[in-house]
Amino acid sequence: MPYVDGFVVPVPKKNVKKYKTLATKAGKIWMEFGALQFRECVADDVKPGKLTSFPQSVKLKKDETVMFSWIVYKSRKDRDRINKKVMMDPRLAKMMQGKENPFDAKRMIYGGFTTLVDL
Repeated sequence: MPYVDGFVVPVPKKNVKKYKTLATKAGKIWMEFGALQFRECVADDVKPGKLTSFPQSVKLKKDETVMFSWIVYKSRKDRDRINKKVMMDPRLAKMMQGKENPFDAKRMIYGGFTTLVDL
């Protein structure tokens, strides 16, 4: 069964294009090293809930939107191998160096997930 890294990220609306550019470049690196899928999705229908929600999970500000992202790998072992290569890749470091990050990484939620159902 595939292994998935999932992310929920708050992004200022004014930075969505900048975020898309960064994510597209980063996604190409992940795919080059063996990821099976790389998806970045912008919120279209997410509302604050009574107890919890995507907006509440990242303490969304009025001028921000939520990104929901995931990367699919063949296995946890492949994910660990691929992520190690990606994190050491100088292209990724160059993208993050000297530029203002288009999102607040401190409020990003992420984690790895074993697939339970795959239809």
